[in-house]
This record gives sequence, structure tokens and C-alpha cells, in this order.
Amino acid sequence: MQTRQIPVRLSEALLADLDALVAGGAFRSRAAAIRAGIEAIVHGEQQHRIDRQIIDGYIRHPPTQQEQHAALASMRDAIAEEPW
Repeated sequence: MQTRQIPVRLSEALLADLDALVAGGAFRSRAAAIRAGIEAIVHGEQQHRIDRQIIDGYIRHPPTQQEQHAALASMRDAIAEEPW
């Protein structure tokens, strides 16, 4: 995979926090930490978009009463099977 370098400006405080994460072994380098942060943001936004699409679908086509009862029964069964 081809990569591109981009300039990023960080406050001294944020850079110190970033360096502490690297020094503590959470990330191999500043770049790895920044990449992980961007990947987390992109993933979160993708999940949010999917969630919104699901909600919009239910608004356009609400479940029937029979579907709601079936969903509740399924949840009750799943909870009853939990080993807690």
C-alpha cells in the first residue's frame, strides 16, 4: 500500500501526551499512534453512518406488531441462556 506523508501541527500538551503513549509502549511511534487515531475516527464515522441508515430504514418501514413481539421473545430467550 502506497502512503503519503502529511504535515500535522499539535499543541505541546498534546504532543507530550502522544510521546507518553509511545514511551509507555501503547504505540511503536508517533506515526503509529496518529494512524491508529485516524483509523478509529474513520471506523467510528462508518459505524455511525450505518447506524443512521438502519434507523432511517426503521422509520421508513416500521416493524409490525408481530415482528416486535418476535424480537422481544428472541431477546428474552437470549438473556435466559446467559450463564449469569
